[in-house]
Amino acid sequence: MILPITQYGNPVLRVKCEPVTPEQIDDKFRTLVADMIETTHEANGIGLAAPQIGRNIQLVVIDIPEDEEEEGEQPEMAIVNGEERPISTLMPLVFINPTIEPYGKQYLFTEGCLSVRNIRANVARPDRVKASLPQLDGSVLEIDCGGLLARCLQHECDHLNGFLFVDRVSSAAKLTLTKKLKKLAQGY
Repeated sequence: MILPITQYGNPVLRVKCEPVTPEQIDDKFRTLVADMIETTHEANGIGLAAPQIGRNIQLVVIDIPEDEEEEGEQPEMAIVNGEERPISTLMPLVFINPTIEPYGKQYLFTEGCLSVRNIRANVARPDRVKASLPQLDGSVLEIDCGGLLARCLQHECDHLNGFLFVDRVSSAAKLTLTKKLKKLAQGY
């Protein structure tokens, strides 16, 4: 089922989310996850955090299609539980209660967000991430990655802490975006 995506101006996007408990992971929760993945695909996105569908819980889905990689390039790789793997083998990636540690050089990259319609801006973020990503079955993925997955992990985990990509743009970009963001917030 396609879920409505919460838009800029909704206060749920600014709240630090509650951890998911093992007791919450039932058939209804798994249906929510499947709906989030379907919603992400329908919206042509690559990630969706629970606050973006109005839920105040630490749940994220990421599904980076293989065609996001440049033609002729090697597949994007990550170290997963000590073993190098193509990130395509992780997709769709679903996790709860993440812990991430961004590191490395800061890189500018143009970001957008399903909850901040029609706005894209350059955001500087570290190029690598170490993450501990608890899975629904109780196992934990320990990931060290770069590239689009590192950026996506940072972006989606920001949502779980009440931050949006527009909070991370330069001061000059914030001035440029102010009018558009006010208009979006009024539409909410």
